[in-house]
Amino acid sequence: MAYRETDHVRARKAAQREHLLTCAEQLVREGGFAGLTMQTLARQAGVGVGTLYRYFDNKGRLAAEVFRRATEREVAAVAQAMTHGDTVQARLTYVLQEFVRRAQAAPKLAWALIAEPVDPEVDSERLHYRRQYASLYQALLREGVTRGELPEQNIAVVAAAMVGGIAEALVGPLSEPLEQDGVAEALVSFCLHAIGL
Repeated sequence: MAYRETDHVRARKAAQREHLLTCAEQLVREGGFAGLTMQTLARQAGVGVGTLYRYFDNKGRLAAEVFRRATEREVAAVAQAMTHGDTVQARLTYVLQEFVRRAQAAPKLAWALIAEPVDPEVDSERLHYRRQYASLYQALLREGVTRGELPEQNIAVVAAAMVGGIAEALVGPLSEPLEQDGVAEALVSFCLHAIGL
């Protein structure tokens, strides 16, 4: 008779996987993806290295999963922030302030998500999520043009440029101990001018 996992075993495995991913993200928060090794994670999680390979084929797959989970939270936070305010200007201002606030609250994680050199699996995820951010900005810009708050513009290009500009503006302040005062205000000013406000 073939072995079938019970609900209890499946739940235990799911809890173990969740624990491993939580520990892995903590390592990335502290030292970027360079700080995430299988040996370090095994120590942090209190398991043997062999246990990790039961859940993740290799470090690249593990890192991609950590990236995916962390970025899904950040994309959801941007989407939620876009609901604050009555005008495009108010909403975009709030979104950028929130994005910078979250990045400054977890600078190592933000740098890891935005710009740290990473495994190809993570780089692929990074491109996917940059497209998601661009899609959110496209929706906001399209609404602004439709309502007459913004001038006609190439929405896809402008949204992609905003995503790139925001990421580049944060890379310096996040990868080096630079003065971070005024970053949000400068980004808001730049983006509002870029979209015609």
